[in-house]
Amino acid sequence: MQLKNQQDFWSGVMFIALGAGFALGATNYSMGTAARMGPGYFPFWLGICLAVLGVVVALGGISSKATEAKLEKFDYKIAIIVIGSVALSGSLLDYLGVYVTVFLLVVMSSFASHEFSWKIAIITAVGLVAFVWLAFIKGLGLIFPLWPSFIGN
Repeated sequence: MQLKNQQDFWSGVMFIALGAGFALGATNYSMGTAARMGPGYFPFWLGICLAVLGVVVALGGISSKATEAKLEKFDYKIAIIVIGSVALSGSLLDYLGVYVTVFLLVVMSSFASHEFSWKIAIITAVGLVAFVWLAFIKGLGLIFPLWPSFIGN
Protein backbone atom coordinates (compact mmCIF):
# COMPACT_ATOMS: atom_id res chain seq x y z
CA MET A 1 0.00 0.00 0.00
CA GLN A 2 1.17 3.44 -0.87
CA LEU A 3 0.25 6.66 0.87
CA LYS A 4 -1.26 8.64 -2.01
CA ASN A 5 -3.21 11.33 -0.18
CA GLN A 6 -1.19 12.50 2.81
CA GLN A 7 -3.81 15.07 3.82
CA ASP A 8 -6.58 12.48 4.15
CA PHE A 9 -4.37 9.94 5.85
CA TRP A 10 -3.01 12.24 8.54
CA SER A 11 -6.35 13.94 9.17
CA GLY A 12 -7.82 10.44 9.61
CA VAL A 13 -5.08 9.62 12.11
CA MET A 14 -5.89 12.85 13.96
CA PHE A 15 -9.61 11.93 14.07
CA ILE A 16 -8.75 8.46 15.38
CA ALA A 17 -6.53 9.90 18.13
CA LEU A 18 -9.07 12.54 19.18
CA GLY A 19 -12.00 10.12 19.05
CA ALA A 20 -10.16 7.44 21.03
CA GLY A 21 -9.04 10.06 23.55
CA PHE A 22 -12.57 11.35 24.10
CA ALA A 23 -14.00 7.84 24.31
CA LEU A 24 -11.32 6.83 26.80
CA GLY A 25 -11.86 10.00 28.85
CA ALA A 26 -15.61 9.41 28.90
CA THR A 27 -15.11 6.06 30.63
CA ASN A 28 -14.29 8.01 33.81
CA TYR A 29 -17.97 8.98 34.00
CA SER A 30 -21.05 6.88 34.57
CA MET A 31 -22.23 5.45 31.25
CA GLY A 32 -25.82 4.50 31.97
CA THR A 33 -27.88 2.90 29.21
CA ALA A 34 -29.41 4.09 25.96
CA ALA A 35 -32.73 4.59 27.75
CA ARG A 36 -31.16 6.30 30.77
CA MET A 37 -27.96 7.96 29.63
CA GLY A 38 -25.26 8.87 32.10
CA PRO A 39 -22.81 11.79 31.67
CA GLY A 40 -20.28 9.57 29.88
CA TYR A 41 -22.65 7.96 27.38
CA PHE A 42 -22.82 10.67 24.72
CA PRO A 43 -19.11 11.65 24.74
CA PHE A 44 -18.12 7.98 24.61
CA TRP A 45 -20.20 7.18 21.53
CA LEU A 46 -19.34 10.49 19.89
CA GLY A 47 -15.65 9.62 20.35
CA ILE A 48 -16.22 6.16 18.89
CA CYS A 49 -18.01 7.66 15.86
CA LEU A 50 -15.16 10.15 15.37
CA ALA A 51 -12.58 7.35 15.53
CA VAL A 52 -14.54 5.26 13.00
CA LEU A 53 -14.80 8.27 10.72
CA GLY A 54 -11.03 8.67 11.10
CA VAL A 55 -10.47 5.08 10.02
CA VAL A 56 -12.61 5.64 6.92
CA VAL A 57 -10.78 8.87 6.03
CA ALA A 58 -7.33 7.35 6.64
CA LEU A 59 -8.14 4.29 4.54
CA GLY A 60 -9.36 6.61 1.80
CA GLY A 61 -5.93 8.27 1.85
CA ILE A 62 -4.18 4.98 1.09
CA SER A 63 -6.75 3.78 -1.43
CA SER A 64 -5.60 3.23 -5.00
CA LYS A 65 -8.39 5.57 -6.14
CA ALA A 66 -7.21 8.44 -3.91
CA THR A 67 -6.03 11.61 -5.59
CA GLU A 68 -2.43 12.44 -4.84
CA ALA A 69 -2.01 15.22 -2.30
CA LYS A 70 1.02 16.23 -0.27
CA LEU A 71 1.00 17.88 3.12
CA GLU A 72 1.74 21.55 3.07
CA LYS A 73 4.02 23.20 5.59
CA PHE A 74 2.25 23.69 8.92
CA ASP A 75 1.28 27.34 9.42
CA TYR A 76 1.98 28.14 13.08
CA LYS A 77 0.72 31.70 12.72
CA ILE A 78 -2.80 30.48 11.87
CA ALA A 79 -2.78 27.96 14.72
CA ILE A 80 -1.68 30.64 17.20
CA ILE A 81 -4.38 33.05 16.00
CA VAL A 82 -7.19 30.48 16.28
CA ILE A 83 -6.09 28.91 19.57
CA GLY A 84 -5.24 32.32 21.04
CA SER A 85 -8.61 33.80 20.14
CA VAL A 86 -10.44 30.84 21.67
CA ALA A 87 -8.35 31.00 24.86
CA LEU A 88 -8.81 34.76 25.13
CA SER A 89 -12.55 34.43 24.61
CA GLY A 90 -12.79 31.78 27.29
CA SER A 91 -10.98 33.96 29.78
CA LEU A 92 -13.00 37.09 28.94
CA LEU A 93 -16.49 35.53 28.93
CA ASP A 94 -17.30 36.45 32.54
CA TYR A 95 -16.16 40.06 32.05
CA LEU A 96 -17.43 40.87 28.57
CA GLY A 97 -20.53 38.67 28.41
CA VAL A 98 -21.62 36.26 25.72
CA TYR A 99 -22.56 38.77 23.04
CA VAL A 100 -19.29 40.73 23.00
CA THR A 101 -17.13 37.64 23.54
CA VAL A 102 -18.64 35.64 20.67
CA PHE A 103 -18.43 38.68 18.40
CA LEU A 104 -14.74 39.18 19.26
CA LEU A 105 -14.00 35.46 18.91
CA VAL A 106 -15.34 35.36 15.36
CA VAL A 107 -13.63 38.58 14.27
CA MET A 108 -10.27 37.64 15.85
CA SER A 109 -10.26 34.10 14.46
CA SER A 110 -11.19 35.48 11.03
CA PHE A 111 -7.69 36.96 10.84
CA ALA A 112 -6.45 33.38 10.32
CA SER A 113 -8.07 33.32 6.87
CA HIS A 114 -5.93 34.11 3.85
CA GLU A 115 -8.98 35.86 2.34
CA PHE A 116 -9.83 38.02 5.36
CA SER A 117 -12.61 40.56 4.84
CA TRP A 118 -13.94 42.90 7.53
CA LYS A 119 -17.40 42.85 6.01
CA ILE A 120 -17.66 39.05 6.01
CA ALA A 121 -16.13 38.78 9.49
CA ILE A 122 -18.64 41.23 10.97
CA ILE A 123 -21.64 39.67 9.20
CA THR A 124 -20.54 36.21 10.38
CA ALA A 125 -19.98 37.49 13.93
CA VAL A 126 -23.44 39.07 14.11
CA GLY A 127 -25.00 35.89 12.72
CA LEU A 128 -23.20 33.72 15.25
CA VAL A 129 -24.20 36.00 18.13
CA ALA A 130 -27.81 35.64 16.99
CA PHE A 131 -27.40 31.86 16.78
CA VAL A 132 -25.88 31.70 20.28
CA TRP A 133 -28.75 33.78 21.65
CA LEU A 134 -31.36 31.64 19.90
CA ALA A 135 -29.84 28.21 20.59
CA PHE A 136 -28.25 28.57 24.00
CA ILE A 137 -30.04 31.42 25.75
CA LYS A 138 -33.59 31.00 24.43
CA GLY A 139 -33.57 27.37 23.27
CA LEU A 140 -31.64 25.66 26.07
CA GLY A 141 -32.15 28.30 28.74
CA LEU A 142 -28.47 28.40 29.70
CA ILE A 143 -27.42 31.17 32.03
CA PHE A 144 -24.47 33.24 30.86
CA PRO A 145 -23.56 36.83 31.55
CA LEU A 146 -25.02 38.49 28.44
CA TRP A 147 -23.35 41.90 28.53
CA PRO A 148 -20.08 43.20 29.99
CA SER A 149 -20.07 43.26 33.80
CA PHE A 150 -19.32 47.00 33.90
CA ILE A 151 -22.58 47.71 31.98
CA GLY A 152 -24.78 45.52 34.19
CA ASN A 153 -27.43 43.03 33.12
